[in-house]
Amino acid sequence: MSQRSRTALLLAFLVIVWGINWPLSKIALTYAPPLLFAGIRTVIAGIILILAALPKWKQLEFRRLWPVYLASAVLSIVFYYGFQTIGLQYVPSGLFSAIVFLQPVLLGIFAWIWLGESMYGLKIFGLLLGFAGVAALSIGGFTGSISAAGVLLALASALCWALGTVYTKRNAARVDMLWLTAMQIMIGGVILLGAGSVTESWAAITWSGAFIMNTLFIAVFVIALGWMVYFKLINEGEAGKVGSFTFLIPLMSIGSSVVLLHEQITLNLIAGMVLIVGSILLVNVNLGRKRRPKHSL
Repeated sequence: MSQRSRTALLLAFLVIVWGINWPLSKIALTYAPPLLFAGIRTVIAGIILILAALPKWKQLEFRRLWPVYLASAVLSIVFYYGFQTIGLQYVPSGLFSAIVFLQPVLLGIFAWIWLGESMYGLKIFGLLLGFAGVAALSIGGFTGSISAAGVLLALASALCWALGTVYTKRNAARVDMLWLTAMQIMIGGVILLGAGSVTESWAAITWSGAFIMNTLFIAVFVIALGWMVYFKLINEGEAGKVGSFTFLIPLMSIGSSVVLLHEQITLNLIAGMVLIVGSILLVNVNLGRKRRPKHSL
């Protein structure tokens, strides 16, 4: 299998599992409080990844690299999931998702500034077009009262995701990628679980078959394998281009929500699909630009 085919398969896997995560999480949240649910699924994923990384134990180097693990965990897991969980209480989920998926635009800009990746007018237009597509998909979320705090939390979630991705790629040469993924998820999960234990009640969890199956699926495929694939792609390719494909995730989310939650297909979905496909095509046009020297982060 060629490198291009393998990359395409990994991207398809990521879009599918991260897309279906939204309706599955919505279902699971009917059985458990948000922070405890986030902590449980993330800790399970962390345990799985640590077990997978054990044969490479010597490459952990925790005493030397713990600041990298901690910073990555705080940005990519604690803040990203934490701001997301809290912010959804203040604004409609559609609007919140549209703002969060500003992340690829921010990632493209940060990758240009700190990773030396190329940036030009067509690429900028493509990134903005993708965000417009996500906004079209989520137009229903713009109804009702809008909370400034909720909007700020959504922006913070997108910002932390983009910064966490850039931070991870900049430190990829210093750490083993499997251990970095495992430790950031485990540390982040423990922090989330601790926060949930303090602010929420374990007695509020209904340990039904649906909750257990959803939690395990999300822990294994969405978090453990999903983040591993995401950082592998980021490490091997241009962060901005890989990030642009995350615009497809809301499409998969809406499609799976139609099947699992019986939500309706609207004209917004069609408009969003057209804009998103255009975004990916524009961002991935090869104009032969050279990489600029990297700036310090």
